[in-house]
This record gives sequence, C-alpha cells and structure tokens, in this order.
Amino acid sequence: MKVVRAYRFALDPRAEQVAAFLSHCGGRRFVYNHMLALVKANLDQREAERSYGIAEPDLTPNVEWSAYGLRKAWNSRKDSVAPWWSENSKEAYASGCADLAAALKNWRGSKQGRRAGRPMGFPRFKTRRSRLSCSFTTGAIRVEDDRRHLTLPRLGTIRTCENTAKLHRHLRRGTGRILSATLSKGRGGRWFVSFTCEIEHRERVPERPTAVVGVDLGVKHLAVLSTGEFIPNPRHLDQALSKLRRAGRRLARRQGPAPGTPPSARWLRAQDALAKAHARVAEQRRDALHKLTTRLARTYGTIVVEDLNVAGMVKNRRLARRISDAGWGEFRRQLAYKTAWNGGNIVVADRWLPSSKTCSNCGTVKAKLSPSERTYRCEHCGFVLDRDANAARNLANLVHAAVDLELPGDAKTA
Repeated sequence: MKVVRAYRFALDPRAEQVAAFLSHCGGRRFVYNHMLALVKANLDQREAERSYGIAEPDLTPNVEWSAYGLRKAWNSRKDSVAPWWSENSKEAYASGCADLAAALKNWRGSKQGRRAGRPMGFPRFKTRRSRLSCSFTTGAIRVEDDRRHLTLPRLGTIRTCENTAKLHRHLRRGTGRILSATLSKGRGGRWFVSFTCEIEHRERVPERPTAVVGVDLGVKHLAVLSTGEFIPNPRHLDQALSKLRRAGRRLARRQGPAPGTPPSARWLRAQDALAKAHARVAEQRRDALHKLTTRLARTYGTIVVEDLNVAGMVKNRRLARRISDAGWGEFRRQLAYKTAWNGGNIVVADRWLPSSKTCSNCGTVKAKLSPSERTYRCEHCGFVLDRDANAARNLANLVHAAVDLELPGDAKTA
C-alpha cells in the first residue's frame, strides 16, 4: 500500500546558512507579491475596459493563473524586476508562483460555489511578518548516509538536530521516494525541513479488527471511550499560562518597534522567549494527540467520532481557550489518516445526533439536558451513567446497530 507521508526534521544550521534560508524565503515572498500585483492590475484593467463598453473579446488578455503560466510570466520579467534572482534557487520562485496559483484557484472556486468550506477572499500581499517557508521539488534533495545531514538545492548540506534514520531506511530499501521538501521557520525561531514522500507501507491490521469504539471529545476529559476509559485532558496551555503571562509582560516593558525606530535588543530577546514558550505548548499538544490517535488506530478496527463544528464552538468566549487547547480538529485529522494506514475505519456521526441526550441502554431521548448535568439519568429505565461515557456508547451503538459486531463496552470484550 502506497501512502503519501511527511517527515519533519529540526535543523541545526550555521549562521551563513540561516542567511541563505532567509534569502530564499524572501525571494519566494517577493515573487508571490510581484505576480499578485500583476494579476490584480490585469483584473482591474479588464474591469475598467468593461465599464467603457468594450466588448469581451476585445478586452486585455487574461494573465494565466496556473503555476506554469505564472512561472512563465515571471521568467520573462525577472531580469528587469529582480536582477539578484540568481542568488537563490529557481525553486524558491517556483514555489511562490505555485502558492499564488493555489490561492487564486481557491478564491475562484469559492466565488463560483465549487469549493466546500468557508468563503475564501482574494489573495492578500505577504508582509515581512508572514510565515517564512520555501519549497523544493527538483534538484539535489536527499538525506545523507550519516543520518545527521540532509542536502537541499543551492543551500548545500545542512546538519539536523535529530536522527533521520526513519526516512533513510525507506530510501535505502527503495520503499520510499521524496516528492518535495519544504523549508520553514517555526514559531519558536527554529528552522525545519519537511519531506513529502511516497512510502510503500506494509498491510496492517488493528489488534482488535472487529471491535467498535465510540470516542466522545470533551474539555474535562480529552476523550471518553465507549469501553469506559477516561483519557484526561493534559491542558498544556493552562500549565504554561503563568509563564506565558510573565513573558508577555516582560515583552511589553521593552522598547518595541516604532515608525523610524528599530526595536531594542532586549525586546528582540523577549520576543524570542515568548515565541519559544508558545512553540513548546504547541509541540506538547501535538505530541499528546499523536500518541493518543496512534494507540486508538492500532487497537480498534472501527472508530466512531462526532462531526463537531469546532469553528463555531470557539466563538463561545467562555470555552474558546479550552476547546482550542484540546485540539479537537487536529485529533480528528490525525485519526482519519492513521486509521487508513492501520487497516481500520473511521465513522463520523451526524452533527445533529443527540448522543448526550439519548439513553445508551433503552434509546429514550431526553427533551432537555443541561450542560451542568454531568451524570445521565434515564427516567424511563432508571439507567445511570456518566454523561460523556453515555455519549460515547451511543456513538459505538451506531455501528453496532448497523452490523453484527461486538460492542467494546460489553464485559466479554472489555
């Protein structure tokens, strides 16, 4: 089974290599903004000509929006608008054109109703504060045999902070192929390289291929399983909140950037310290979610989750921070591809399913259930169970009722 998988490694570059990183990322940002200005000017010109009554066939020709068309237009203009372009790899400019083509495609699809999800606005110009990144698809892209270095076009050989053995084994055996590499700067100031690879995976089977488990996500407990297991919420942000507040106050006391005045050295150090503290929280959250989703995907054959409207739920100012800290959206994203890798299935329950109001024993649905009621009590059959555990069992019952499988909550499969 072939899957597309990403491998990300932290880098340990030298000072001159960091300067080259910044140059490549700046080149990508420059070509993105330059070609966006060209596309915008073309659209404005055509709109002005229409207002003068000029027929559609006689309008100024469109600028081609594909990655190939934008790159071709850039190559014809680069010598005049960016005489320094040869200092960086051509891939830096190609990635800027590809990013702009994707942004324009998303905007057009959203405008025409062909793209699902929230409405997409017209692409905006990237500022110096935008995320620094650059992609490479051709050239010398490889992982060195010492498993401590990797090579990128024009940037040369770069030392990594961690061992690259996991990817190197696939490349050496011929079960992996690098499709692209993306250089990026993380929030904490550290540089990373992410390899997008095509990997030949061996067929896997979960430890309990016929078992069905319902997963109810929450704030008090990160997840409650229909088996009766309660997984505590680590609350990484809450644990680091006092440190983050101190770092924020320290930053506010320093002399920051102002019109015509550069920031002080102490302000820059305080900003780096705050960014590193936030990055540590994000990495802790990601690590906890990876461990949980990997365990579930390797254990159960069928996993049932709710279709939560996370974007709408975080608009509640009382729960927004808790929900964001739990990472519900990332949990479902990871679970979706890991179940496929491990030979399992994921079932997404309907968003309007009353899983919390329904009795998992007799099926009676309550008219109302206050959020403060943490124990479910059924007036029809007298069944009493934790609210979240009851919801998790209802999720598992969706599949249990559709096919003749054992419910993991039963004593014989616990």
